Amino acid sequence: MTANAEFRTREAAVLDVGSNSVRLVVYGLQGRAIWTGYNEKVLAGLGREVATTDKLSPEGVNAAVETLRRFAVLMETLRLAERHIVATAAVREAEDGAAFCDRVAAQTGLKIRVLTGEEEARYAALGVVAGNPPAEGVVADLGGSSLELVPVSGGQPGTGVTLPLGPFAMEGVRGDPSDEIDRRLRPARGFQASTLHAVGGAWRSLALLHMRQQGHDLEIVHQYEMSAGDVDEMSDLLGRLSRASLEKLSRTNKARALTLPHAARVLSRLCRTLKVETVSFSAYGLREGLLLESMPEAVRSRDPLLEGCRALGDRESLEHGLDRVIVAWLTPLLAPLVPFFSQTRDAVMLAAGAALADVGSRLHPDHRAAVAFEQVLRAPVAGLVHAERAFLASAIHARYGGHGTPEAQLVGRLLGPEGVERARIHGLALRLASDLSARSPELLSTTRLKAMGDELVLTVDHHHADLLLGDKVRKRLGALGQALDLTARMETAAR
Repeated sequence: MTANAEFRTREAAVLDVGSNSVRLVVYGLQGRAIWTGYNEKVLAGLGREVATTDKLSPEGVNAAVETLRRFAVLMETLRLAERHIVATAAVREAEDGAAFCDRVAAQTGLKIRVLTGEEEARYAALGVVAGNPPAEGVVADLGGSSLELVPVSGGQPGTGVTLPLGPFAMEGVRGDPSDEIDRRLRPARGFQASTLHAVGGAWRSLALLHMRQQGHDLEIVHQYEMSAGDVDEMSDLLGRLSRASLEKLSRTNKARALTLPHAARVLSRLCRTLKVETVSFSAYGLREGLLLESMPEAVRSRDPLLEGCRALGDRESLEHGLDRVIVAWLTPLLAPLVPFFSQTRDAVMLAAGAALADVGSRLHPDHRAAVAFEQVLRAPVAGLVHAERAFLASAIHARYGGHGTPEAQLVGRLLGPEGVERARIHGLALRLASDLSARSPELLSTTRLKAMGDELVLTVDHHHADLLLGDKVRKRLGALGQALDLTARMETAAR
């Protein structure tokens, strides 16, 4: 048993000087998987006055410089494999943006890269791809000063556009703000798409608010979806609320709460302009796009879901590489089943479940199934819609002998009875594979599992016939057979 060097963690930092916030995020990179290790921000409001004075806010500059001095010390003490220090719309557009960068360099030693509007849009799109490789449609990133739009297809961003639609850029607008938003959205009319991938803190807050309004207990923004009609309803609701009601309803900081009506209104008008049907929210954006671009092509092309699940599973596993053997072992049995998600996606779910098969191995036996379910359901792994999270969590719950369905209302709503049962079958199959072989890839490879007529047959090489002794394997095989409505049978292969 050897340590898996493939998932050794590398640390990377992204320091993002935005129009509203200055943020430092330290990531752990494990192959294609991206984990947030440390996240700190200050709402400096650098771009608060750019629209009216063409200059950065003096108070914002002082707050930003003070924050950057702290961040410089933090970055000096970390063993960073890479670091990215960037500024976006406010610093780019302000007359004194260059002077601000010079002051930061003189006081902190940090050299800020000021992104162009096209670069900002491109990195936002790459960030969406980092968290959801098959993303198709248009990426929209709403910041304090600007809105970046860029089409994305086949994992590649197209040519984007930057529009002055952030809350700071709209200050001082008189009359109906919707009319002014529509006017500023005119250059976006050629970006029509059925799916919009929404990036930015205000829109993430909007998604969380919608979840709470809908009683959706899985409060994970990444790949949460709203219809264009849902967006219109949220925009109407937020537009009628007082300042006090906004702060109470949103359960976020006051500055963010006050931007929610504007963010919802822009999203609503954007959906109408682009003829959007579905808004998919992304927790990944510009910062993750910078990280993705810096990865070697061989790493970039991997699936972040499988990489993330393997990183989580390998952290607890004593035997690395077992997941690939489990997939090969179970595919002849599970692949012929009627697809639940789709034939291709069901295969991905099997691979992800196999990678997570040891995620609860070091937990207390009395609580293993429940805690493993919770860990998988809310794991910070990219590339999963909410139904897939529920599926994998339910499968791992069954893999550890759990009974019933945890968070039954949520899981039932996401999967339905058929999905709940299919996840249980996957979990029972993982349980059999793990316990039959004591998690040994070599031993598992000497056995075969196959549905033959109305029987579920487990065949063991004659050299390892004693693997079939004892009640554990018989019980595991019987439970899986019952779930598949098959009669379980064990046999030894002929010499």
